[in-house]
Amino acid sequence: MNLDHVFVCGNPALDFAATLRARRSVRFEMFVTPDRLNAWYVESGLVDAVSPGQEADVERAKAVREAVYRLVTARRLGEEYDGAALTVVNNAARTPPAVPQLTPSGRWTQATPDEALSLVARHAVELLSGPDVPLLKECDNPECTRTYIDRSRGMRRQWCGMDSCGNKIKAAAYRARKKTATDASRRRTS
Repeated sequence: MNLDHVFVCGNPALDFAATLRARRSVRFEMFVTPDRLNAWYVESGLVDAVSPGQEADVERAKAVREAVYRLVTARRLGEEYDGAALTVVNNAARTPPAVPQLTPSGRWTQATPDEALSLVARHAVELLSGPDVPLLKECDNPECTRTYIDRSRGMRRQWCGMDSCGNKIKAAAYRARKKTATDASRRRTS
């Protein structure tokens, strides 16, 4: 599996929760080092730069990520929130966030790892208390556990993203149909 971060969920908190891939099968951890975590913060567009992090920053980020995932899943399924998950996300959101600055070349946001994590937690709070809650869906790919915001016409989107899951499922379905047709044709000619 590649190490590129993917942003297909429609909200930074959902993309953050999706950094532990394939939760139901062979789990794949994206945050293996402080540098990979900081790369996610920058690639997500939340901040422009993050000061070097420590292993403890990665552990805090994973704790917030898992809490966000539990809260999003509960909200999507219409279940009660887990109290411990609420505490983790709310504590991270209480940390002062990174503050954007205006520079001669435009906006620039330099963050510490805690300030960047606070931004993610605040996105989770806004998402889970906002109008997009009814639009939360889980990807139809059985191997994928991403939750995304379905803003498609008629809410008919099935996959978190065509490149990441949709094309794989469509190609597998095509191969299965082709194999079934080939097998049927062989049975008729034998």
